This record gives sequence, structure tokens and C-alpha cells, in this order.
Amino acid sequence: MKRERGRRPRKKVCSFCVDKVDHIDYKETGRLRKYITERGKILPRRISGNCAKHQRQLTVAIKRARNVALLPFSAE
Repeated sequence: MKRERGRRPRKKVCSFCVDKVDHIDYKETGRLRKYITERGKILPRRISGNCAKHQRQLTVAIKRARNVALLPFSAE
């Protein structure tokens, strides 16, 4: 299946910008789980659709949540 020339899929919108979130809290594990894979890896920006600012905050929040054992470092 070939893609038509000049047609790109729609750009994803940052869900944090839509909700007007100014700070991502590491204790909101339900929200953070959407941005990690089943293996425990953090989803990249091009897949998650986050803006650069919120992707950086998200990465820090996930790493903090891992350190206090709220999220897993990896799958079993």
C-alpha cells in the first residue's frame, strides 16, 4: 500500500495543552501509564503527540514515579 504524494497523517495534539496543564504530577500514575509501553519504555514525542515542553515534563514525572515505585522500570 502506497501513501499518496503530499498527504501526511493529521498532526496529533498535545493532550496536556488541551487540558491546560501547567505542571505534570508524578503521583498521577493513571495519566502517566498512557505514555509508557507494556515493556515500561517511555513513548516518544512523535507517537504520543505531546509538545516538546510537556514531553520533557512527562519524562521527568515518569522517572520520578519509577524511583518511588509507583511505576515499573520494566515488565516482568
